[in-house]
Amino acid sequence: MATRPMAEPSPPNASITDWIAVIAGALGALLATLDISITNSALPQIQGQIGATGTEGTWIATGYLMSEIVMIPLAAWCTRVMGLRRFLIVMTILFSLFSVGCGLSSSLTAMILCRIGQGFTGGAMIPTAQTIVRTRLPPHQLPVGITLFGMTVILGPLLGPVIGGWLTENFSWRWCFFLNLPVTAALVTLLYTGLPREKANLQALFNADWLGIVGLALGLSTLTVVLEEGQREQWFDSSLICWLALACAVGFTLLAAGQVSARQPILRLSLLANPRFASVLLIGTCVGAGLYGTAYLVPQFVGTLSGYNAEQAGAVMLLTGLPAFLMMPVLPRLLGRVDLRLLVLLGLVLYWASCFVDTTLTAQSVGHDFTASQLLRGVGQILVMMPLSQLSMRSVSTQDAGDAAGLYNMARNLGGTLGLALLGVLIDRRQHFHDAALREGISANSAQAQSQMAERSASFFAQQGDPSTAPIQGIAQLANEIAQQALVMTYNDAFFALGLAMLACLPLAFLLRQAKAPSR
Repeated sequence: MATRPMAEPSPPNASITDWIAVIAGALGALLATLDISITNSALPQIQGQIGATGTEGTWIATGYLMSEIVMIPLAAWCTRVMGLRRFLIVMTILFSLFSVGCGLSSSLTAMILCRIGQGFTGGAMIPTAQTIVRTRLPPHQLPVGITLFGMTVILGPLLGPVIGGWLTENFSWRWCFFLNLPVTAALVTLLYTGLPREKANLQALFNADWLGIVGLALGLSTLTVVLEEGQREQWFDSSLICWLALACAVGFTLLAAGQVSARQPILRLSLLANPRFASVLLIGTCVGAGLYGTAYLVPQFVGTLSGYNAEQAGAVMLLTGLPAFLMMPVLPRLLGRVDLRLLVLLGLVLYWASCFVDTTLTAQSVGHDFTASQLLRGVGQILVMMPLSQLSMRSVSTQDAGDAAGLYNMARNLGGTLGLALLGVLIDRRQHFHDAALREGISANSAQAQSQMAERSASFFAQQGDPSTAPIQGIAQLANEIAQQALVMTYNDAFFALGLAMLACLPLAFLLRQAKAPSR
C-alpha cells in the first residue's frame, strides 16, 4: 500500500524576543530620522535665542546630516567590534546626552557640536534596524519587518517638522530635544531585552581598515558640506568650498586605497558587483533625492507663498504619511506575493504623477491644492521604498546584511543631500531667469502697462491721499507680483525636474530580480 509523502513542516516563526528586537530597531530608526528635520520648524526661534544668523543656523541641520552619513556605513564594523546590543545601547545613551546638550545650548558652537554628536550616534540606529530585521526574522516574516522599518524611513522626515512646530508654538524649541529622553529610555529597555549579549571583538578593532575609516569620514563629511553649502557660497568661487572639495578628493582616495590594501575594507564596495544590489542603490539614491526634495519644496511653497505657519505646513506634509497608515495591513501581503519589480515600477510612476500635478501651481495655490499630489506621493513612496528595503536585504547573504544596510541607507541619504543641492542650484537660476523674462515682457510704453500703473497709483492715492508716493508704491507692488510669479514658475520647474528623475529610474527597475531569499 502506497504511503502519502509527509508534508513539509512549516518554517518556525520569530519569537517574542525577536519581535522586541525588531520593534527596538524600528523605534531607534524613527528617532534618528525624526531628528533630521525636527528643528526645521523651530529654526527661527533657535537662531534668535543662540544668536545665530540665517546662514549660520543652517549648520544646525547640516552638522546632524554630515555626521549621520559618516556613521551609517561605519555601523556594520562597529557592530562587529562591540557586539550589536552593546553598540546600540551605548549609542542610544550618548544620543540622549547629546539631545540634552542641544536643549541646554545657549551658543551656536555648543548647538552645532551637540547636533554633530546627535547625528553620529543617531546614524548608528538606521542601518542596524534593517540588519536586525534581516537576521532575526525568518524569510516568510521578512515583509512584516521590512514594513516596520520602511515606515520609519518615510514617516520620520514627515513627522519631524510637525512635532517640532507644535512643540515650539506651544512650549519651547528646547522640547524638540528633551522629547528624546523618555523615548531613549524605552529604547534602551527594549534593546537590552530583545538582543542577546555578545562578546566584544577587540581583534577587529586592531585589524581594522583605518585607512578606509579615515578616508570615509573625511570624504563623506566634506562632500556633505560641499553639497549643502555650495550654492550659498557660490561654489568654487569660494576658497572654503575649494579646500573642502580637495579634502573630499583626498578622503575618497584613501577609501579607494583601503579597498585594495585591507583584508576586510570598511566599506564593502565589492557588493556593487552584484547587479541586483547595485540597481537597488541607484534607485534608492534617486528616490532619496525625491523624498528629501519634495519634503523641502512643499513646506517652502506654502510657507513663502501661501503664508502658512509651521503647524499648517506640517499638516499639509502629513497627508503624505496617510497612505502609509492605511496600507500598513496589506503591505506585508503585497511584499510577500507580488513581484517587487512591479511595485517599484508602479511606485515610480505614481511619484512622477504627483510631481506632474504640482507643475500647475499658481500664486493663489494653498494647502488643499496639494491634497491629490501628496496622497499620490505617499502611495508612490510606500510602493518604492518598501520593496527596495526588502530587495537590498534579499540581494545579499545574511552575513553581508550589515554592510548592505549601511550602503543602502548611505546611498539614500546621499541622494537626499545631492537632490537638495541640485534643487538649490535650479531654484536660484530659474528664479533669476523667470524674473528677467517677466520684466522684459512688460514695456513701460505699452498701453496695458500704463493702464495697470494708472490703476495702481489711483488705488494707493485713494487709500493714502499722497500723489507723490502713490506711483512709487504702484511700481513696488508690480515688482513684488513679478517676483512672486517668478517664484511660482520656479517651483513648478523644480517639481518637473523631480518627476523626470523618477521617470529616469524606470529602466533601472527592470534590472531588479525577484530572487528567493538567500540562505540564512
